[in-house]
Amino acid sequence: MFGLLNLSWWGYLVAVLIMTQITIFGVTIFLHRCQAHRALDLHPIVSHFFRLWLWMTTGMVTKEWTAIHRKHHAKVETPDDPHSPQVGGLFRVLFRGTELYRKESRNPETMIRYGEGTPDDWMERNVYAYRTRLGITLMFILDLLLFGVPGITIWAIQMAWIPFFAAGVVNGIAHYFGYRNFECADASRNLIPLAMFIGGEELHNNHHTFATSARFSVKWWEFDSGWMVIRLLQFLGLARPKRTPPKALLVHGKTVVDSDTLRAVLTNRFQVLAHYSQRVTLPVLQQEAHRAGDANPSLYARGKTLLVRDVSLVDAAGKQTLDELLSAHQSLQVVYQFRMRLQAIWAKSTASQAELVAALQEWCRQAEEAGIAALRDFVAQLKGYVPAV
Repeated sequence: MFGLLNLSWWGYLVAVLIMTQITIFGVTIFLHRCQAHRALDLHPIVSHFFRLWLWMTTGMVTKEWTAIHRKHHAKVETPDDPHSPQVGGLFRVLFRGTELYRKESRNPETMIRYGEGTPDDWMERNVYAYRTRLGITLMFILDLLLFGVPGITIWAIQMAWIPFFAAGVVNGIAHYFGYRNFECADASRNLIPLAMFIGGEELHNNHHTFATSARFSVKWWEFDSGWMVIRLLQFLGLARPKRTPPKALLVHGKTVVDSDTLRAVLTNRFQVLAHYSQRVTLPVLQQEAHRAGDANPSLYARGKTLLVRDVSLVDAAGKQTLDELLSAHQSLQVVYQFRMRLQAIWAKSTASQAELVAALQEWCRQAEEAGIAALRDFVAQLKGYVPAV
């Protein structure tokens, strides 16, 4: 009745946590970071283990998952996004995420365009992709043998884990609620800074900002459990991260905008934009709100979000509020326009390096002459940026 292991009640609980976390790590490390984004290389032993485990615990096909996720990034928050809560509604993605995956997996165009480079060996063609129900059945038998009757409940939890937490919570809630470190052009958010329950996938805004990074944590106070496992595998010679979030170095005393400044700004544009929001936009907004006193406090509360949000994410009502705020305060209008002009510099994809350096130098000159202390201080810091070696 209680299986070969004959565990206590807390033993079954530990078994569930261990087995579901292995599944989560299989998804985030193998399917997500390794296959979909090529952010790291895994030793064949690790890759084959995760493929086998995911076959038995989810029945997911590597090519299908990878292709659908790549399309999600390519078409994020548009009608072509396979699972955007901004388009299809939060509850639809949260509770029917698996159905959305299944529907998109039957789209041959998605598989052809976004599914390249995934495993195509004998096991994949003849077992993992062809006999998906067999793996789930084998896991049911294994749970029953190891845990007895409680194994049925354990198996059911395993089967529900990824559909709810990955397909539902990450794809749904993490595009609706949470905090944002960076203003990338989608609605992704970080659910919590201590990303330990869903393998680091909780840090979704960080991931969408630096999609090809093997590490999802960016701030010093954020914890990515998936990255910790990758580091352990790296120590054992079983993994090799390719990319992590970029960093810029600050050289004190550097007062010239040159090619090094340009490279640092372009590489770290999301961090630069975040610093601009924190050190220019929001301090100026606070000053204006303080001068206004109790006059329309909700306007300034909404402005805290609207002034730093990517324009593509601001709806008609938000644009009207933003226009009202900017028209009432010249200083806010100035810093907002300088923010837009700074973004326009790194959007000049056809400009030469010399032209971009000249554009950045002119932006800094005009910003210094704008008569706003916070803007002048930001320029002083910007000049000190150099690329990390």
